[in-house]
Amino acid sequence: MPNAQCPILNSQFPKMSQSNYKYRVGELRPSQILFSFGVGAVLDLPNLSVMVMGLEDWNTQQGVVELGEQRLLAAIRRELGQQVKKLLAPPIPAEDASSSSPFDEYARIGIPVAPFPGWMVCPRCRLLAPLYPYFQLKENSYRPDQTRYVHLNCPKSQKKDPTAIPSRFLVSCERGHLDDFPWLYFVHRSNTACKGPLRLEEYGVSGSPTDIVVKCNGCNSERRLSDAFGELGKKNMPRCRARHPHLRGFDDSCDEQMKTILLGASNSWFPITLSALSIPITSNQLEQLVNQNWTILGKASNFSALDAVLQAFFAMGQLQELSKYTTDKIWALVEQKQLQQQSNFDDESVRDLKTPEWQIFSAADPNLNTPDFQLRTVNPPSGYKNYFSQVVLVERLREVRALIGFTRIQSPGDFIDSGEILTEHRVPLSRSKPKWVPASEVKGEGIFIQFKETTLHQWEQNQLLQDYERQAFDAHKKWCNVRSLDPDKVKFPGVRYILLHSFAHALMRQMALECGYNAASLKERIYSKRPEEEGGPMAGILIYTAAPDSEGTLGGLVSLGEPKILGYHIDQALEQMRLCASDPLCAEHTPFKGATSLHWAACHACLFSPETSCERGNKYLDRAVLIPTVLSADLAFFPEEKT
Repeated sequence: MPNAQCPILNSQFPKMSQSNYKYRVGELRPSQILFSFGVGAVLDLPNLSVMVMGLEDWNTQQGVVELGEQRLLAAIRRELGQQVKKLLAPPIPAEDASSSSPFDEYARIGIPVAPFPGWMVCPRCRLLAPLYPYFQLKENSYRPDQTRYVHLNCPKSQKKDPTAIPSRFLVSCERGHLDDFPWLYFVHRSNTACKGPLRLEEYGVSGSPTDIVVKCNGCNSERRLSDAFGELGKKNMPRCRARHPHLRGFDDSCDEQMKTILLGASNSWFPITLSALSIPITSNQLEQLVNQNWTILGKASNFSALDAVLQAFFAMGQLQELSKYTTDKIWALVEQKQLQQQSNFDDESVRDLKTPEWQIFSAADPNLNTPDFQLRTVNPPSGYKNYFSQVVLVERLREVRALIGFTRIQSPGDFIDSGEILTEHRVPLSRSKPKWVPASEVKGEGIFIQFKETTLHQWEQNQLLQDYERQAFDAHKKWCNVRSLDPDKVKFPGVRYILLHSFAHALMRQMALECGYNAASLKERIYSKRPEEEGGPMAGILIYTAAPDSEGTLGGLVSLGEPKILGYHIDQALEQMRLCASDPLCAEHTPFKGATSLHWAACHACLFSPETSCERGNKYLDRAVLIPTVLSADLAFFPEEKT
């Protein structure tokens, strides 16, 4: 169901039974649960602010679908442990459930959330207090958007109880902890026995912390919110309590200083995801069918169990492609695959998800085509045959993406490089080691462009480029040191990657104007390795659709890969890179020149792409390695004249 919505269930209230209080309070797209509002993220609903709870609170018995992608599952097991058994799509009710009563069983299918932050403000009397016992939930089963908390017996409201609003100040730290703002500690300047009540007064219309004052009616203490930010905040705020609200618990300790953030701040939640393309590994049709239906067939422990499963699905009119084969042949492949998995899950090769994909794309064997993966090779565009060895039109593809954790304050792009994830910054999704992780799949299309290795090698021998690479490596090390990262763990991708990455961004921006997809629906996958690296050499880009709905398979992107059309778009993309609207400032930009960035001649006016499109958070980009700019003409891979 590509356009299905996943219900949000409010499932935790103070001093109430969780099993008896589950209200539907909204909906999310399945892809949003991985990239925008996943486990540990705060959702801003019309009248509520809630947090998505950990995996222990999820109901995996109804509405969930297991996704099959063994390469991705193996990579996740390396990161989270061998106990991970499944990739599960978020729970979604049946297609005909929307017309049922909100009190039916389907109404309890969804993702669990709990109110957060735990402090609310009454807009009438300005009372600042915890949820219980001052505020009461008013639910509306037929209008989930009207579910809200109200201030009971507000002294300044005579007609009806006013709707309470969440406190918009929180505290967090770089180790991923998140907590309610310490209001009592802050206004009293230390721990105290005084419990208020507190009032939150605003004296201006700007909403600035300097215009907001916290007052205690119990002891007449008061303090401006501006004391909780910046250098003053470091002196006035307590140490982090090491709280994980989504896990309903605390870590043992945390030596980080609390940082005040706003509710809904963009740096309060960054997902850590892994993704893999579903690539065929054999031209044998039966083996392909077994791989495609592995989530069903792989659960059979013996021949009799497999035969029973097959007969049941055949009776329902499913798995009809397998009915042409005997159970003996199917079981032989299932048993063989089960043995291979037991021996290969600990293999170092599962860490590298891209090398097998590169091998399939560069070979472009039509005999390996499947219903979810279809390739067609075309000639490189006229004028670019010295730069590209081949162009492959990916008429159909399937990508599976899984959420394995998240970070706060610092983006995971700061910690991820070529599959290496620094676990000390990752916040877990569950209290215990997870047995499954949330995942989603998209089916779309794409264009794969393979660079010619001889031309690329010749370009890399340029002495000026080698000097540039040394400078880029120094910038990379400085960037890591500022973030207390080990440069040996956060590997420098090299100048080859900068070229491929910059070219992919330039082409995506141009294609978004013509293909009918918006910029956020296009995504890149960079294949880059030097000849001396294991599995190398690799030099290619895949631009593909990443939209989870029907927009992903309309054919608008593949049609741009035909030689004449692709040549025109590459010409236009490179031409747009020669001059940026922000030049000369853009062309003169270097890392650590006025900002702690990790890009060169690149900005939002020329090379930057949406967060969901770029695999490296708009880092390692430079127009100067593509074409001559107003500042540099000696590093360009594409000269003025093409042959």
